[in-house]
Amino acid sequence: MKRSFVTITDLSAEELSTVLSLAALPIADLAAPLAGKGVALIFEKPSNRTRQSMEMAVFQLGGHPVYTRGEEVGFDRRESVEDIARIMSGYHAVLAARVFDHEVVERLAVAASVPVVNMLSDYAHPLQTLADMLTMQQLMGPLAGRTVAWIGDYNNVARSLAEAAVMFGMHVRIGAPVGFDADVAELERIALLGEGTLFQTHRAEEAVDGVDAVHTDTWVSMGQEAEKAERVKIFESFQVDGSLMELASPQAMFFHCLPAYRGLEVSADVIDGPSSHVLDQGHNRLHAARGLLAWLVSQ
Repeated sequence: MKRSFVTITDLSAEELSTVLSLAALPIADLAAPLAGKGVALIFEKPSNRTRQSMEMAVFQLGGHPVYTRGEEVGFDRRESVEDIARIMSGYHAVLAARVFDHEVVERLAVAASVPVVNMLSDYAHPLQTLADMLTMQQLMGPLAGRTVAWIGDYNNVARSLAEAAVMFGMHVRIGAPVGFDADVAELERIALLGEGTLFQTHRAEEAVDGVDAVHTDTWVSMGQEAEKAERVKIFESFQVDGSLMELASPQAMFFHCLPAYRGLEVSADVIDGPSSHVLDQGHNRLHAARGLLAWLVSQ
């Protein structure tokens, strides 16, 4: 049966755990499940980590990655999303897309006859969350009962992280400004996903108090550049700096999906300091992608 990975909740907690186990295996143990096969990598939005990690993951599994710019396919301009999905399904074992509009990757998943991977949309970033969970698991051991804080804009990265963390039995705290937080329906939806808990506050200090891990992201995502001055003012009390990290547990770890802007969402002494694991997190994008692709093609 074809399975896709459009949001974290497309997989159960047990299936996510299986993907993370595959991600930890040596490449040779995965037996090249993509040998002789192609994987389409469609990028409406540019990327560093996503392109590098996905291309190398496909290669390590024996396949051939085909990088395609968004303007080459022209979703709903040159061709309909559905026609693109059906045609590419005849060429490739997996379709993956990094898009502006989440609906596009949803439509790809419905129309394609092969698995579809969301490499990022305005709603979710499940690939990043796989790497986040893998990194925290490697560093902390079992995640159930651990507490993780998200500081800043409740965006696509925050949503996917909160979903997976609750599914894994973690306690999630969201610290976000009014107007950039999760609404009540969203909090209620995620709270039902697993044994973990979910708490939201408009004070960064309250969110990080005693936590095991602190995550953040840029205040100005791609496409929001015109809002930069306003956003910097709104988020100025949500910078993850040394004084904020001191409120977390003594062994608390810092994570950032990158790219990072030192002096804005995070201070240089934190992201470049001993509590930072952003490089481990970034490198795990490759291993997480490899584990996911191996799992998807095995279905």
